[in-house]
This record gives sequence, structure tokens and C-alpha cells, in this order.
Amino acid sequence: MTTVSVMARQCTRQGCVHSATVTLTYQYARSLVWLDDLSPERDPHSYDLCDQHANRLTAPSGWHLEDRRQRVHVYSPGRLAG
Repeated sequence: MTTVSVMARQCTRQGCVHSATVTLTYQYARSLVWLDDLSPERDPHSYDLCDQHANRLTAPSGWHLEDRRQRVHVYSPGRLAG
């Protein structure tokens, strides 16, 4: 029997101990920054961030930030009309 252990990727912000949930990429030529759901594999041209750091991220002056993460809304059955 073979055991495979999967290691969670950590946030790339120095000193952060949280697991990464978001991948940040950018394109200098277009002054554009993207936030996406965590990519399946680590890319050396991107940064993995935890939710806390991703949610506090601001783009540099003159740049545009696109948040392309999938939003999942959880509704409590007691709060639904009907």
C-alpha cells in the first residue's frame, strides 16, 4: 500500500502561516493584476496568498486589479424566504 501525503501551499507573504487560497498574477505591459482561485500547481511567475492577504491587496497606482475568484454563497435554510 502506498501513502501519498499532500502538502498545502502556504501564503507567500513573509511571516504568514496561513494556507494559500488565492493565486496572484500580473502583467507589467498592461498594468494589470489578477486574483484567481488557487491554481492546481505552483507557478514560479505567480504568488500564492491566503484569503486575508488577498482581500487586503490593492493594486499600485495606475494599475487595475481584477478579482476573478469564484464566489460561493452559503445560505442558511432558516434565512430563505418561502
